[in-house]
Amino acid sequence: MFLENIEMANEEKQEDAAPSVVIPEERPYPKGFRCGYIAVVGRPNVGKSTLINYLVGEKVSITSHKPQTTRDRVLGVLTRDNAQYVFVDTPGFQSKYKGGLIHHMNNVVRGVLSEVDVVFFVIDAIGWKKADEEVLRLIPRESTVILVLNKTDELKNREALLPLMAESMQKFPFAAIIPTSAKKGKQCEELLEEAKKYLPEDAPYYDPDLYTDKSPRFLVAETVREKAFRLLGDELPYGIAVTIDKWDETDKSAEIIATLLVDNERHRPIVIGEKGAKLREISRLARADVEKMLGKPVHLEVWVRVRRGWSDDIRALKTLGYE
Repeated sequence: MFLENIEMANEEKQEDAAPSVVIPEERPYPKGFRCGYIAVVGRPNVGKSTLINYLVGEKVSITSHKPQTTRDRVLGVLTRDNAQYVFVDTPGFQSKYKGGLIHHMNNVVRGVLSEVDVVFFVIDAIGWKKADEEVLRLIPRESTVILVLNKTDELKNREALLPLMAESMQKFPFAAIIPTSAKKGKQCEELLEEAKKYLPEDAPYYDPDLYTDKSPRFLVAETVREKAFRLLGDELPYGIAVTIDKWDETDKSAEIIATLLVDNERHRPIVIGEKGAKLREISRLARADVEKMLGKPVHLEVWVRVRRGWSDDIRALKTLGYE
């Protein structure tokens, strides 16, 4: 539940304190301030994580051309003078594949839809696909849903947007339709303004300086996983996860040891590469991002280990953080 995340984010909160607001009293907010949760939903690989990262202004969710890189819901927080937007990035709903991990990812999507104030439903601006309509059927018709036609920068003929918008309104009573390019940042401000209309008037849920509720360990693990996806591309199996095995941090530096888990012995050499070249490159690329994130020099080691069948093992999924 989101309120549980709010309580976790406020480490100084007393156990018997009200669970709703974590803002210091000396930071007043104007009358009419709005705050609420926005789910970003769609089929795999339509740019949901890219959209959230652009809106928040920080990297809170990994991106890749490979679908299904997001496995859990990730909170990204954007605070403006008159509103706070709490974005929930979700896995792309998957109907083609089965298994424990896929079941978990689909349950995340269903759970998020029942807890938010607004839904951004994201599709490619080139038009609807069958998989889009399968996800759309999960959304209650009474929900406030804004259709986001993403990747408009890839369109050759922008005039095709008008018939697409008309077609879309026949499929669902969308509150609004906003063409965007998350990659280029086009129409993103218009999207925020439209969403703000539907957020409840409320005090901020999170401190204005916070941009995600995820821990540094989680973000580092996701960074390593992203670099593996980007470097290995189609060679990389979906059965891969990252654990943080060591974290020693001082004011001046950090030493981190991470392990890439694969569920089949034949995948291990794919990740390692010839004479360890691919694994070293994954570590190098991840280290650069982690140093920027932590603001200090980082020694990062990445290892590979086989853990057979982890993506279908409920106990293993819970151990790796997929509740």
